[in-house]
Amino acid sequence: MQSALALILVCMVAQAALTDLSVRRIPNLLVLSGLLMALLLHLLGGTHWAPVTDWLAGTLAGFFLYLPLYLARGMAAGDVKLLAMVGAFTGPQGALIVGLLSCLIGGLMALALLLYGGRWRDGWRNLATLCKPLLLRLTGVPLQPVPLPPGASVGGMPYGLAIALGTVGYVLWGPA
Repeated sequence: MQSALALILVCMVAQAALTDLSVRRIPNLLVLSGLLMALLLHLLGGTHWAPVTDWLAGTLAGFFLYLPLYLARGMAAGDVKLLAMVGAFTGPQGALIVGLLSCLIGGLMALALLLYGGRWRDGWRNLATLCKPLLLRLTGVPLQPVPLPPGASVGGMPYGLAIALGTVGYVLWGPA
């Protein structure tokens, strides 16, 4: 990844993480300006339409990677848009790597928050409720998924921090 792209990307996700930590939102203006900046930098650093296709493919890969989690109400829309912005900088392969790294980091953060908050049993109960229909379906029993009842959540998490840490990991140790 080019150093200018990497530096700007790290600054953008750091700002998103700080905002998510303080006000629990990722501003649309930050995401939109990141998308436009990534497009501009790709156009300045590439030849013909190849940078535009990398930008578009990365944006779509990042968006559609986390969209199912948003639709299942396991993630906020700002997190989905933030990964789309990261994909605009990194391309589709980078978006996939950052998304997977963010899932690992986010999982560790969630476990730490469950332990710290004393909601460990509630978390396991929710996980069992969500996974039971999937496991029964594997055995051939046709069951519909059961949504969690209102108020069953064990709490939210500033996932922008996980995406920022995954992005920094990709920039530091990812492909050149």
